[in-house]
Amino acid sequence: MNNLSRRDFLLKTGLGVGGLAINSLLPHGGFLSSVLAADLVDPLALKQPHFPGKVKSVIWLHQHGAPSTLDLYDYKPELVKLAGQEVPASFLKGIKTSTQGGLGKLYVSNRTWKQHGESGAWFSDLVPNIAQHADKIAFIKSSVTIGATHDISILKLNSGGLNPGRPSLGAWIQYALGSANLDLPAYVVLYNGKKEPSGGSVNWSSGFLPTVYEGTAFRSGKSPILYLENPELVGKSQEVDSLKLLKQLNQLKGQEYPDDTELQARIRAYELAERMQTSAPEAVDLSKESDATKALYGLDEEITKEYGTNLLRARRLVERGVRFIQVVTGPVDVDGDERDWDAHTKLEENHGKHAKIVDKPIAGLLADLKSLGLLDSTLVVWTSEFGRTSWGESGTGRDHNPWGYTQWLAGGGVKAGTTYGATDEIGLQVADKSQSVDTYDLHATVLNQMGLDHLKLIYKHQGRSERPTVVYGKVIKELIA
Repeated sequence: MNNLSRRDFLLKTGLGVGGLAINSLLPHGGFLSSVLAADLVDPLALKQPHFPGKVKSVIWLHQHGAPSTLDLYDYKPELVKLAGQEVPASFLKGIKTSTQGGLGKLYVSNRTWKQHGESGAWFSDLVPNIAQHADKIAFIKSSVTIGATHDISILKLNSGGLNPGRPSLGAWIQYALGSANLDLPAYVVLYNGKKEPSGGSVNWSSGFLPTVYEGTAFRSGKSPILYLENPELVGKSQEVDSLKLLKQLNQLKGQEYPDDTELQARIRAYELAERMQTSAPEAVDLSKESDATKALYGLDEEITKEYGTNLLRARRLVERGVRFIQVVTGPVDVDGDERDWDAHTKLEENHGKHAKIVDKPIAGLLADLKSLGLLDSTLVVWTSEFGRTSWGESGTGRDHNPWGYTQWLAGGGVKAGTTYGATDEIGLQVADKSQSVDTYDLHATVLNQMGLDHLKLIYKHQGRSERPTVVYGKVIKELIA
């Protein structure tokens, strides 16, 4: 017994006696111990869901900066009638209006509204292309969240937490299901612009899960990952020798620090990086896509080219088994000011440009997934950190609104052509609070479509059994076909 190593002891007692039954350590049976993960299970190995999932991949379309869904999907004739008046006190009952700009007068932008499809869903003239897919969409018009500051609400949207440190939804999915393609990351982030979105990588972090589950950001251009290509004077044999030496050194250090998941993640990252030198550039290479497909996503127009490229890349990643693709919109120039959807002023100009950027590519994505037979196995989520108020700010914009706004789902076994919940007559807060859909409920529903029970997806951290939805969340069964 004196010569028995810690690893041998764990293996012999855990596997022989049953004191550490492996079944209880896997995602579908309980928590996956970070101490034993590297010893017993490849953290990226394919794992079974809790039950048969309806989807294999999620494309998470984050509209960064919070668009006014009152001006996109939530038609309110009563707001049109009351425009320019003070907000009636009856609509303010039960909410605190301590948003940035205070309480202004009710505001209506210059929109034309029409109903579309057999569902009769309302769309404004800002999104005419998405409107053509009305019968593919399941609307959530009773979305709510906590807080009304971007960084906090974006963090909550991605991780369920109000402070950094919790895993993002994509990390939880990768942890639970592993990778379906070991030549690519199972969780990829795509974003417009030259810099990271607000909050940066904390929004695709693995949090307290092992670092190997963190999202991988892909840049635009032929080389999607920084430093993936070899320097000019480094040959293939030199690279192989260097990686072999690094692996040996990391394995030696890993024996000294067996609980260090960062180190285990680093070893696998080097191995994945070597494989990705070929697979990642190929996955985002659009040269073999037809001109018709490129036009479908708007690659032939300057205003839609960058976002359309990201969505076409997202479709190619879905085809290659990537589980979670997070696509974040970038800023546009509004009279010399770089702005995301955050239209406290100049909403007409701001939303006019942003809607033009995303409308055709998103419609193209839905059409393309459908034509390729991928929409049934892919869940598309159109989402935002919060909505915008019924009253105006500075006369030409809207303030932040966490009390009632719209999000939508398409594909992936959702009940297409339906609407769940509603806001009040001026679109300020959820009309029936029993139908409120918080971030936790959205996460629980997405996980359900992947074949995962959010109540059983557990990870032991600092003595606590943690799950993706913290201590909240319910699956919105009315959204599921």
